[in-house]
Amino acid sequence: MAFELTWSSAASEDLAEFHAFILRDSLMYAVGCVQRVINKAESLAEMPERGRVVPEYADPAVREVIVGNYGLVYRIWADIIGIVGVIHGARVMPIR
Repeated sequence: MAFELTWSSAASEDLAEFHAFILRDSLMYAVGCVQRVINKAESLAEMPERGRVVPEYADPAVREVIVGNYGLVYRIWADIIGIVGVIHGARVMPIR
C-alpha cells in the first residue's frame, strides 16, 4: 500500500532554508542535496515505518530518517505521510 505524501508549510520552509544555506557555496551541491531529501521523502510512501521514532516526541507515529546531516521528520497517519520538518542534526528538535 502506497501512502500519500504531504509537506507541511514549516517543512517546505526548512527545505528552502537548507537550499539557501548550501547555495552560498555551490549551486550544484545545493540542488543535489535538496533532491536527496525529496527522494528520501518520496521513498517513505512505500515503507514509512523504517525511520526511527523521534525520542523528543516519544510517539510511534512521529519518526525521522537521516539524510546527510539532516533529519527528515515525518508523521504517519492512516494513509498519509506528513513531512513536518527538515532539521539539522546540530539543532534542538523543535516541538511542532
